[in-house]
Amino acid sequence: MVWDRFRDDEFRTGWQAVLACFGVALFVRGFTSYGQAVFLNQLQSLRGWSASLIGGATTVSFICAALLLPWVGPAINRFGARAILGGGLIVVGTGSTALSASTSLWLLYLFAIVVGIGSAAASTTAVSIALAQTFQRGRGFAINLALSGISVGGFTVAPALLTLAQRHGFTRAVGEISLGLLVVVLPLIYFGLKPAASRGKMPASTAPSRSSLLRNALFWSVAGPFAFALAAQVGILIYQVDYLIPLLGIGGTSLAVICVGLSSFASRVGVGTIIDRLPPRAVSAALFAIQAVSTGILLLLPHHPWALYFGSLLFGIAAGNVLTLPSLIIQREFAPVAFGGVLGLLMAIVQFAAAAIPVILGLVYDASGSYGPVLGICIGLPAAAALAISRAGSTTAEVEVGQAAG
Repeated sequence: MVWDRFRDDEFRTGWQAVLACFGVALFVRGFTSYGQAVFLNQLQSLRGWSASLIGGATTVSFICAALLLPWVGPAINRFGARAILGGGLIVVGTGSTALSASTSLWLLYLFAIVVGIGSAAASTTAVSIALAQTFQRGRGFAINLALSGISVGGFTVAPALLTLAQRHGFTRAVGEISLGLLVVVLPLIYFGLKPAASRGKMPASTAPSRSSLLRNALFWSVAGPFAFALAAQVGILIYQVDYLIPLLGIGGTSLAVICVGLSSFASRVGVGTIIDRLPPRAVSAALFAIQAVSTGILLLLPHHPWALYFGSLLFGIAAGNVLTLPSLIIQREFAPVAFGGVLGLLMAIVQFAAAAIPVILGLVYDASGSYGPVLGICIGLPAAAALAISRAGSTTAEVEVGQAAG
């Protein structure tokens, strides 16, 4: 069954695009998701800045990306996925290196904005839109496979940053990894994303207006739960390293980060082979529940290393598929011409939620001096999301699709 997916005609003609997008996801999310925990830990140690100040820079970066996401689809349609994704990678790499060398807060925030601009151009939204132009019946499989690069970034980029920072210094470590990845991934983008396959298939003018979507109950039945779940996910990824180092040490923490990445990768690939045949709302609810349980394990059993590793593995299973599911729900519940516009706006809202959470959790930590309340919030958000995503049924979808697309 798995091998049949790789032999499908659609995949045989589009695998280069999947490989290119895999590299994009590995690079960008390796730095901007999993790598953020390392940035927070290192900048606290090197500069003495508080968690809330560093989290505030991450928030600014996420807000900048969120503001740009609704325009990612039109930009890809006009300039091609190759130009947008490749340019985004260069901006993220340059901005991350400069951010790691920041010696004052104004520079930290300035380069956080630069990273936000690049991460919007090479976001999971951009990847999904680029692949939607090549894949139809196997879209979920293609997107899941490409976004497994996020998981690989988790068990390669973040641990490499942590290890090389101890040996070469933090700024040099960021520069080395960034340059090395650019040398590999940019050629994949150039040869994998052909101009002819990247233009003219999803004109922005055919998408529903943003104002109509913001008034649409079906749209919010997807956007709200994913905003909650992804915000909590970002919170865990950012504060995981700082929480675990006193409990597991540098080596053990690196292993826990690797556990998240490995289980996320295995989950993406495994579920990806059948995701196009599963009900995406039910799968979303199950994954949100797993995310809440995994965070509860980290909170309740801090002095049991096996539990911390198990909780990290469980969290990776949830994290592995969540970013794919909005695309599949939109594909099934909205008109095809609406795909790019709906996904761009939805992910902008999700990004705003993710942008708010680092500074909120940083303030909670600074006020309490403990990660207990921080993890408690990260349990409650996905638990609420699991209940909310289950409430909207297929009947509601059928009634409101026409309204959203009109």
